[in-house]
Amino acid sequence: MPLLTVTDLRTSFHTRNGVTRAVDGVSFHVDRGETLGVVGESGSGKSVTGYSLMGLVPQPPGRIEGGTAMFDGVDLLHCPPKEARAIRGKRIAMIFQDPMTSLNPYLRISDQLIEPLLIHEDISRRDARARALAMLEAVGVSDAQRRLDAHPHEFSGGMRQRVMIAMALITKPELLIADEPTTALDVTVQAQILELIQRLQKELGMAVIFITHDLGVVSGLCDRVQVMYAGRIVETGDTRTLFRSPRHPYTRALQRSIPALQPKGSTLFTIPGLPPDLSKPIAGCAFAPRCEHASDRCQTERPELAPVAPGHAQACLRVQSGEI
Repeated sequence: MPLLTVTDLRTSFHTRNGVTRAVDGVSFHVDRGETLGVVGESGSGKSVTGYSLMGLVPQPPGRIEGGTAMFDGVDLLHCPPKEARAIRGKRIAMIFQDPMTSLNPYLRISDQLIEPLLIHEDISRRDARARALAMLEAVGVSDAQRRLDAHPHEFSGGMRQRVMIAMALITKPELLIADEPTTALDVTVQAQILELIQRLQKELGMAVIFITHDLGVVSGLCDRVQVMYAGRIVETGDTRTLFRSPRHPYTRALQRSIPALQPKGSTLFTIPGLPPDLSKPIAGCAFAPRCEHASDRCQTERPELAPVAPGHAQACLRVQSGEI
């Protein structure tokens, strides 16, 4: 039985300019100990999916319009606030995109690290501090004893990201949502952070939802991948299959955009056009205006995910009909 099963999740933002359907009917599952990669361009709904599961969508203007998210028998989208608080930060944790703005600049690192323990566990402040010190050492912060009482501005970007990871993992969660945790880091630190997440995942046996733009990271880290576009999943499957035989034109275009795969000296491939405005109704396939294979049918019919092989599904009308 999956640890998390999300069915038809719909999250919208009601603004003066209209209703933006950020997540529009997303369904997926995550098994215990599994790593699920979520990829797509900015604005595709990746982060909002994670925030919806954590109950962190600001309301207003955000609103979860429908769906369920069953986590070990509890619907995260409709459970009482007290039950949600008991799960959030304890059984489900999240690493946010930007460590610069996710840490409180006025509080010492130690106070921010021990807060989840004091809230969720019956533990003394001394024992919580010892756990915080051990976790800082586990994530590779040098001279952790001294730096435990430092403020965030005294840490580099990479060190702040390590502190964020320590905060997320200090309660030993069953599910970790990592929202682009390495985007702002240089390549060396990025590799260290990814290795750290993998090591701690094995030690704790937790599941991970890894949200990223970087297909290279996904290929080496994730068991399964789902590709999002315009608030919907357009293709999903195990990592090996998705990279070796992508079926949806958008997934293929994303792969063609990887600089390392371009012939040396050639012009880098970019997907033409821009993602659609999600505050306006989309009649057919959202990717059709940018797709080289789009037909008249794609402009009017909205595709749904359909299996192309066991564990592999995609949402392209022309691929489903065998035309391409």
